[in-house]
Amino acid sequence: MLKLIGAALVLFAGTMIGFVQAARFAERPRQIRHLLHALQRMETEIGYGQTPLPEALARIAQVLPPPLSGLFAETAASLQSASGGTVRDSWEKAFRSGWSATAMRPAERDAMLRLGGTLGGSGREDQLKHLRLAMHQLQAEEAAAREDQQRYEKLCRSLGVLAAALVVILMM
Repeated sequence: MLKLIGAALVLFAGTMIGFVQAARFAERPRQIRHLLHALQRMETEIGYGQTPLPEALARIAQVLPPPLSGLFAETAASLQSASGGTVRDSWEKAFRSGWSATAMRPAERDAMLRLGGTLGGSGREDQLKHLRLAMHQLQAEEAAAREDQQRYEKLCRSLGVLAAALVVILMM
């Protein structure tokens, strides 16, 4: 009886590991899409609303789901504080510290860091060009993420179940 309970627990744990890994593949394109919406909103705030950057980042943070909202909120808070840091420093600090909480990869982070280096340091038109460039890069990454999701999501679930089943068979 104890062996049967142990086998069931191993099977459950292996299955859950597979499902968690599959969820990460599903979460990456969703987060990239949210990031694209955030950049579109930032483009609107800068281009048409002429909103100051800290205020625009705070507004964007309010509509984003976590963990992305934390990246923009931390940047906005850093810019609004009296520390006197540059936009680039605040942006890099927030994105480097909070990136591990996302399901995204270094390619997306690098695109966002390049964007952060140009925000607030040039004219409105130049900032809009850099925003569009970052959006194009993220759209390409989203397409790759969707391909990875289609390719690996089901595989991860199946491997989790099958690996757990193999362990159970070896235990018996």
